[in-house]
Formats: sequence, structure tokens, C-alpha cells
Amino acid sequence: MTWTIAPEPAGSAVAAALWREYYTEVSDRWYLLHEGRRTDPDELEREIAARTWEALTPPGGRLLVGRYDGEPGGCAGVLLLDAATAELKRVFVRREVRGKGGAPLLVGAAEDAARALGATRMILDTRSDLVEARALYARLGYTETGRHNDDPYAEHWFTKRLS
Repeated sequence: MTWTIAPEPAGSAVAAALWREYYTEVSDRWYLLHEGRRTDPDELEREIAARTWEALTPPGGRLLVGRYDGEPGGCAGVLLLDAATAELKRVFVRREVRGKGGAPLLVGAAEDAARALGATRMILDTRSDLVEARALYARLGYTETGRHNDDPYAEHWFTKRLS
């Protein structure tokens, strides 16, 4: 069984399904940690509808989907912020294929996409409760840095030079 990673249209059914699964998981994790409950279903539907992946389309962005044995298994996005800086967005691997090497491949493909867009630096943000993500980024050479945005849920910011 192997991974393949390729660009995906942001409006595709595959992108929509991965977005729903990603957002449900990170939202539920936040609410369970902070309020002891899962995301309210109405709020979940509102947020999923309000936050599209349209920014992750050419010419200033890319959405990549990883397929494991041909089935959608994860995603990563790249958003070009300026001529030299890209932001890594929405790295996600579905539960059933975690631990099979997809996350580093998705991040590597996102770094390649950022370089193709002209970026020499990748930045990202994440939350404290997403310990797996923070460990992944550190393992892949990202270093924690100061705040670079005002996202109310961001608690950690990382950067990496793209050679």
C-alpha cells in the first residue's frame, strides 16, 4: 500500500469531505478540552459552510490530497502570503491511515508546491492541544517562532526555510 499526492480542486467532493472531517475533528477536540462537549451541530454546519478552501487555488495557493491505496487519506494546503512566504494550512490525515507515513509526505509535497510558487519560507500556526502536529513540524525541521497572525485559536507559530 502506498501514498500518492496530487493537487485537488478546492471545490471537489473529495476536498469537501476531507474539510468536513478535518474541521469536525479539530473543533470537537477544542470543545471537549475547553467545555467538555462536542461541537454543537448547528455551529459545526455554519463553520464548515463559512470556511471554504477557495484561497488554496492557483495562482496563489494549492490544495493537495494524499491518497492511500487510491482512497483519499489526507490533505495539506499552501497559501502564498507574499513573494517569499507561504503558509502551510490544514494538514490532516484521516484516522484510519494515521501512522502510515502520510503526514510527512503531505508536508513535503506542500513545501514543494510552495517552492514552485516562489516561496523561500514556510510558516504555520497550530494549537497547544494538537500535540501530534507540533511534534510532526519539529521533526520536519520547523522551528517555533513568535506570533505571525491574530488567529484566536493559534497558540504556536512555526517557520522553516525552504532550500
